[in-house]
Amino acid sequence: MRRLLLALLFLPTLSILSCQSNKAKEAEKVRHKQDSLASCEKNMPSRFGAVRDSSSFAGNKVSHDGMVLIPAGEFAMGASDKEGRDDEYPQHQVKVSSFWIDATEVTNASFKKFVDATGYKTTAERKPDWEEMKKQLPAGTPKPPDSVFVAASLVFYQPKTITTLNDASQWWRWVKGADWKHPHGPNSNIKGKENFPVVHVSWDDAMAYCKWAGKRLPTEAEWEYAARGALKNEKYPWGNEDIEKGKVKANTWQGNFPLKNTNWDGFSGLAAVKKFKPNGYGLYDMAGNVWEWCSDWYRPDYYSTLSGLSNNPKGPSDSYDPMEPTIPKRVVRGGSFMCNASYCKGYRVTSRMKTSVDTGLEHTGFRCVSTN
Repeated sequence: MRRLLLALLFLPTLSILSCQSNKAKEAEKVRHKQDSLASCEKNMPSRFGAVRDSSSFAGNKVSHDGMVLIPAGEFAMGASDKEGRDDEYPQHQVKVSSFWIDATEVTNASFKKFVDATGYKTTAERKPDWEEMKKQLPAGTPKPPDSVFVAASLVFYQPKTITTLNDASQWWRWVKGADWKHPHGPNSNIKGKENFPVVHVSWDDAMAYCKWAGKRLPTEAEWEYAARGALKNEKYPWGNEDIEKGKVKANTWQGNFPLKNTNWDGFSGLAAVKKFKPNGYGLYDMAGNVWEWCSDWYRPDYYSTLSGLSNNPKGPSDSYDPMEPTIPKRVVRGGSFMCNASYCKGYRVTSRMKTSVDTGLEHTGFRCVSTN
């Protein structure tokens, strides 16, 4: 009864980025390409809202240890082939100034230093707040029972069977006690996984870490420019070779999502950082492993509002997702261990997804940048 009530009351919010295998007719491919955003989000487990962190701490002086200096330059941002979704067009010219970027995703070890120094509690570790939650819901929405307001996060579950790929609740579950220290629930831990990317971090959590480190999140333009690794108009950080041809290139899903992962790449879930060859700039895991937060608000039509040469674009001034117009979303980039070659291909350098700012998931992390 509670599940039914929540399904009726609350909008699904999370961009769950998994993918369907289908080599049907060309018309179906085109439809699938444009509808995949909706398919990946449909029927997500209901979200219970979050309290915003109010902790205050001073930022440190930035250290460039473990970072790579990306030279200034111009590039064509967005998709130039037929594989992109609508929000990846039109391709447009962008100029970026030089900046430093973390060579890897922020790891559990690095995030622990931040938490130990500040006492910070992540979104997943805090009970949801109804006052925050109702701001994103239609006026008059009744408050759910207190029993659902528990600290929790979304954990991937590999089902034995599914009825449709349009119901992501079949492979995502809210798990009480799941957070960055307990990625699969309260009985799990990160012992021995110090060099794995930290996950179950919301955009707010990533921003807090960046502030402490004296850094910031990359703009979407900076992220794509860095991911390309000095290659021009190539599909992936390594070039144009398909991900399952030749040598293993990234941590993604091989096989039939979400039922069977052949683990051809050597991993069934997250991998430690630096397990795959870096791109031309020396950056690791710019494709696969975990989705990475960017600073930009998400709007599907943002690229169409640009003209001429954009100088260090910082994204739109606000968020709008037609699927969930009341939920503020930020851009995530790079794909994850759940991305499958025959569906969303989230590991393409131009692929864009979006997630609500107070959401953490098992396959979402971040890396930082600095301009000083």
